[in-house]
Amino acid sequence: MAGKVESGLLQALLAKIEELILSLERANMAEYIQLWREPRRLLYLNFLAGIARGFGLAIGFTVVGAFFLYGLGKVASWNLPIVGEFVAEIARIVQNELAHRP
Repeated sequence: MAGKVESGLLQALLAKIEELILSLERANMAEYIQLWREPRRLLYLNFLAGIARGFGLAIGFTVVGAFFLYGLGKVASWNLPIVGEFVAEIARIVQNELAHRP
């Protein structure tokens, strides 16, 4: 009886190991290990990823800044007593800076 239990446990263990092997193959573990063996390729891919992140950050900041300035212009047009003057001054500064650029 103990032999049957051990045999069943061994079969379950082997099935789990096979499942783990398949999962690792699906995760492209071999490619990941190969990447660590080639430091130049790793640096190249990280460099490209950094450029892409920087470009995305610049584009995102530009879009958010444009919406912010557009909103400031709308608030300034409402002629609110204190806030309107503050926003109008910021809008004038930005317009002056943009006008002086080539």
